[in-house]
Amino acid sequence: MMNSTSDNEKSLPEKLSDDIVSYILNNHLKPNDKLPNESILAEKMGAGRSSIREAMKLLASRNIVTIRQGSGTYVASSPGVINDPLGFTFIENKQKLAEDLLAVRFLLEPSIAGMAAANASEQDIEKISELCKEVEELLLSGKNHTEKDIEFHTAIAMSSKNLVVPRLIPVINSSIPLFIQLTNSNLIQETIETHVDITEAIRNHDVIGAKDAMYLHLVYNRKRIFH
Repeated sequence: MMNSTSDNEKSLPEKLSDDIVSYILNNHLKPNDKLPNESILAEKMGAGRSSIREAMKLLASRNIVTIRQGSGTYVASSPGVINDPLGFTFIENKQKLAEDLLAVRFLLEPSIAGMAAANASEQDIEKISELCKEVEELLLSGKNHTEKDIEFHTAIAMSSKNLVVPRLIPVINSSIPLFIQLTNSNLIQETIETHVDITEAIRNHDVIGAKDAMYLHLVYNRKRIFH
Protein backbone atom coordinates (compact mmCIF):
# COMPACT_ATOMS: atom_id res chain seq x y z
CA MET A 1 0.00 0.00 0.00
CA MET A 2 1.62 3.25 -1.13
CA ASN A 3 -0.07 5.72 1.18
CA SER A 4 0.54 4.81 4.79
CA THR A 5 -2.06 7.29 6.05
CA SER A 6 -5.59 6.24 5.16
CA ASP A 7 -8.45 8.75 5.23
CA ASN A 8 -9.69 7.18 8.46
CA GLU A 9 -6.36 7.85 10.16
CA LYS A 10 -6.22 11.51 9.11
CA SER A 11 -7.04 14.11 11.75
CA LEU A 12 -9.89 16.56 11.12
CA PRO A 13 -7.51 19.47 10.33
CA GLU A 14 -5.67 17.22 7.82
CA LYS A 15 -8.95 16.27 6.11
CA LEU A 16 -10.03 19.92 6.09
CA SER A 17 -6.68 21.00 4.63
CA ASP A 18 -7.30 18.54 1.75
CA ASP A 19 -10.78 20.05 1.32
CA ILE A 20 -9.34 23.58 1.25
CA VAL A 21 -6.79 22.53 -1.43
CA SER A 22 -9.72 21.11 -3.45
CA TYR A 23 -11.58 24.40 -2.94
CA ILE A 24 -8.53 26.38 -4.24
CA LEU A 25 -8.28 24.13 -7.32
CA ASN A 26 -12.02 23.93 -8.06
CA ASN A 27 -12.40 27.70 -7.80
CA HIS A 28 -9.29 28.27 -9.96
CA LEU A 29 -7.70 30.50 -7.31
CA LYS A 30 -4.31 31.81 -8.41
CA PRO A 31 -1.17 32.62 -6.38
CA ASN A 32 -1.78 35.66 -4.10
CA ASP A 33 -5.61 35.34 -4.42
CA LYS A 34 -7.44 35.80 -1.12
CA LEU A 35 -9.37 32.92 0.45
CA PRO A 36 -12.77 33.44 2.13
CA ASN A 37 -12.55 34.20 5.85
CA GLU A 38 -12.69 31.53 8.58
CA SER A 39 -16.42 31.80 9.28
CA ILE A 40 -17.36 31.46 5.58
CA LEU A 41 -15.02 28.47 5.13
CA ALA A 42 -16.30 26.88 8.36
CA GLU A 43 -19.85 27.15 6.99
CA LYS A 44 -18.87 25.78 3.55
CA MET A 45 -16.95 22.83 5.04
CA GLY A 46 -19.37 22.15 7.90
CA ALA A 47 -16.60 22.49 10.50
CA GLY A 48 -15.73 24.64 13.49
CA ARG A 49 -13.62 27.77 13.06
CA SER A 50 -10.85 26.40 15.30
CA SER A 51 -10.52 23.32 13.05
CA ILE A 52 -10.35 25.59 9.98
CA ARG A 53 -7.63 27.60 11.76
CA GLU A 54 -5.61 24.42 12.44
CA ALA A 55 -6.05 23.32 8.81
CA MET A 56 -4.77 26.72 7.62
CA LYS A 57 -1.68 26.38 9.86
CA LEU A 58 -0.96 23.00 8.24
CA LEU A 59 -1.33 24.52 4.77
CA ALA A 60 0.89 27.46 5.74
CA SER A 61 3.61 25.03 6.91
CA ARG A 62 3.45 23.37 3.47
CA ASN A 63 3.63 26.81 1.78
CA ILE A 64 0.24 26.37 0.12
CA VAL A 65 -1.27 29.41 1.82
CA THR A 66 0.20 32.56 3.39
CA ILE A 67 -1.47 33.93 6.52
CA ARG A 68 -1.14 37.73 6.73
CA GLN A 69 -2.01 39.06 10.19
CA GLY A 70 -4.96 41.44 10.09
CA SER A 71 -5.41 40.95 6.36
CA GLY A 72 -6.50 37.35 5.79
CA THR A 73 -5.28 34.15 4.15
CA TYR A 74 -3.96 34.05 0.60
CA VAL A 75 -2.82 31.38 -1.83
CA ALA A 76 1.01 31.33 -1.55
CA SER A 77 2.98 33.00 -4.36
CA SER A 78 4.67 29.66 -5.22
CA PRO A 79 2.24 27.11 -3.76
CA GLY A 80 3.92 24.00 -2.41
CA VAL A 81 7.44 25.34 -3.04
CA ILE A 82 9.07 25.70 0.37
CA ASN A 83 11.80 28.34 0.67
CA ASP A 84 14.53 25.89 1.62
CA PRO A 85 13.30 22.51 0.37
CA LEU A 86 16.79 21.05 0.14
CA GLY A 87 17.85 22.13 3.62
CA PHE A 88 20.76 24.34 2.49
CA THR A 89 20.42 26.40 5.68
CA PHE A 90 21.84 23.48 7.65
CA ILE A 91 24.97 22.99 5.52
CA GLU A 92 27.79 24.69 7.43
CA ASN A 93 30.49 24.74 4.74
CA LYS A 94 29.13 27.60 2.62
CA GLN A 95 32.18 27.67 0.30
CA LYS A 96 31.70 23.99 -0.64
CA LEU A 97 27.93 24.54 -0.91
CA ALA A 98 28.49 27.49 -3.30
CA GLU A 99 30.87 25.41 -5.44
CA ASP A 100 28.48 22.44 -5.60
CA LEU A 101 25.46 24.64 -6.29
CA LEU A 102 27.36 26.27 -9.12
CA ALA A 103 28.13 22.83 -10.59
CA VAL A 104 24.38 22.08 -10.58
CA ARG A 105 23.59 25.50 -12.08
CA PHE A 106 25.99 24.68 -14.96
CA LEU A 107 23.89 21.56 -15.60
CA LEU A 108 20.57 23.41 -15.51
CA GLU A 109 20.73 27.09 -16.34
CA PRO A 110 22.25 27.25 -19.84
CA SER A 111 19.53 24.81 -21.01
CA ILE A 112 16.84 26.80 -19.16
CA ALA A 113 18.05 30.00 -20.90
CA GLY A 114 17.87 28.13 -24.23
CA MET A 115 14.29 27.03 -23.51
CA ALA A 116 13.42 30.63 -22.57
CA ALA A 117 14.86 31.86 -25.90
CA ALA A 118 12.72 29.32 -27.75
CA ASN A 119 9.48 29.90 -25.83
CA ALA A 120 9.43 33.39 -24.25
CA SER A 121 6.45 35.58 -25.15
CA GLU A 122 6.76 39.33 -25.82
CA GLN A 123 5.46 39.93 -22.28
CA ASP A 124 8.12 37.57 -20.82
CA ILE A 125 10.86 39.36 -22.79
CA GLU A 126 9.70 42.77 -21.53
CA LYS A 127 9.79 41.52 -17.94
CA ILE A 128 13.29 40.03 -18.32
CA SER A 129 14.53 43.30 -19.95
CA GLU A 130 13.02 45.39 -17.17
CA LEU A 131 14.65 43.25 -14.45
CA CYS A 132 17.97 43.32 -16.33
CA LYS A 133 17.89 47.15 -16.22
CA GLU A 134 16.87 47.22 -12.54
CA VAL A 135 19.74 44.89 -11.54
CA GLU A 136 22.18 47.10 -13.50
CA GLU A 137 20.92 50.29 -11.81
CA LEU A 138 21.24 48.72 -8.34
CA LEU A 139 24.75 47.40 -9.10
CA LEU A 140 25.98 50.77 -10.39
CA SER A 141 24.55 52.65 -7.41
CA GLY A 142 26.09 50.16 -4.96
CA LYS A 143 22.72 49.03 -3.60
CA ASN A 144 21.68 45.48 -2.69
CA HIS A 145 20.69 43.72 -5.91
CA THR A 146 20.08 40.22 -4.49
CA GLU A 147 16.27 40.27 -4.72
CA LYS A 148 16.22 41.68 -8.26
CA ASP A 149 18.92 39.23 -9.37
CA ILE A 150 16.73 36.38 -8.08
CA GLU A 151 13.71 37.85 -9.91
CA PHE A 152 15.76 38.07 -13.14
CA HIS A 153 16.76 34.39 -13.04
CA THR A 154 13.23 33.41 -11.97
CA ALA A 155 11.70 35.31 -14.93
CA ILE A 156 14.01 33.41 -17.31
CA ALA A 157 13.03 30.07 -15.74
CA MET A 158 9.31 30.93 -15.97
CA SER A 159 9.77 31.86 -19.65
CA SER A 160 10.96 28.33 -20.44
CA LYS A 161 7.27 27.27 -20.37
CA ASN A 162 8.43 23.99 -18.86
CA LEU A 163 6.26 22.78 -15.94
CA VAL A 164 9.18 21.31 -13.97
CA VAL A 165 11.70 24.13 -14.32
CA PRO A 166 9.86 26.57 -11.96
CA ARG A 167 10.02 23.84 -9.29
CA LEU A 168 13.82 23.90 -9.63
CA ILE A 169 13.98 27.66 -9.03
CA PRO A 170 14.74 27.26 -5.27
CA VAL A 171 18.08 25.61 -6.21
CA ILE A 172 19.02 28.64 -8.30
CA ASN A 173 17.57 31.21 -5.91
CA SER A 174 19.27 29.84 -2.80
CA SER A 175 22.66 30.07 -4.52
CA ILE A 176 22.38 33.70 -5.67
CA PRO A 177 22.62 35.39 -2.21
CA LEU A 178 25.44 32.98 -1.35
CA PHE A 179 27.41 33.87 -4.51
CA ILE A 180 26.91 37.60 -3.95
CA GLN A 181 28.09 37.20 -0.34
CA LEU A 182 31.17 35.15 -1.30
CA THR A 183 32.19 37.36 -4.24
CA ASN A 184 31.47 40.61 -2.33
CA SER A 185 29.66 41.88 -5.44
CA ASN A 186 33.03 42.15 -7.22
CA LEU A 187 31.45 41.12 -10.49
CA ILE A 188 29.68 44.37 -11.32
CA GLN A 189 30.76 44.83 -14.96
CA GLU A 190 30.72 41.10 -15.81
CA THR A 191 27.26 40.67 -14.28
CA ILE A 192 25.84 43.63 -16.19
CA GLU A 193 27.38 42.53 -19.51
CA THR A 194 26.34 38.87 -19.26
CA HIS A 195 22.84 39.77 -18.06
CA VAL A 196 22.47 42.05 -21.13
CA ASP A 197 23.78 39.28 -23.44
CA ILE A 198 21.35 36.73 -21.96
CA THR A 199 18.45 39.19 -22.31
CA GLU A 200 19.31 40.07 -25.92
CA ALA A 201 19.65 36.40 -26.93
CA ILE A 202 16.22 35.62 -25.41
CA ARG A 203 14.75 38.70 -27.14
CA ASN A 204 16.12 37.43 -30.47
CA HIS A 205 14.94 33.85 -29.77
CA ASP A 206 18.58 32.82 -30.19
CA VAL A 207 18.73 29.47 -28.37
CA ILE A 208 22.49 28.87 -28.78
CA GLY A 209 23.29 32.50 -27.91
CA ALA A 210 21.20 32.32 -24.72
CA LYS A 211 22.90 29.07 -23.65
CA ASP A 212 26.36 30.52 -24.31
CA ALA A 213 25.61 33.81 -22.51
CA MET A 214 24.28 31.99 -19.43
CA TYR A 215 27.28 29.64 -19.48
CA LEU A 216 29.65 32.65 -19.55
CA HIS A 217 27.69 34.30 -16.71
CA LEU A 218 28.29 31.19 -14.58
CA VAL A 219 31.98 31.03 -15.62
CA TYR A 220 32.49 34.55 -14.17
CA ASN A 221 30.82 33.42 -10.94
CA ARG A 222 33.06 30.37 -10.80
CA LYS A 223 36.23 32.47 -11.25
CA ARG A 224 35.30 34.63 -8.27
CA ILE A 225 34.24 31.73 -6.02
CA PHE A 226 37.46 29.79 -6.64
CA HIS A 227 39.57 32.98 -6.50
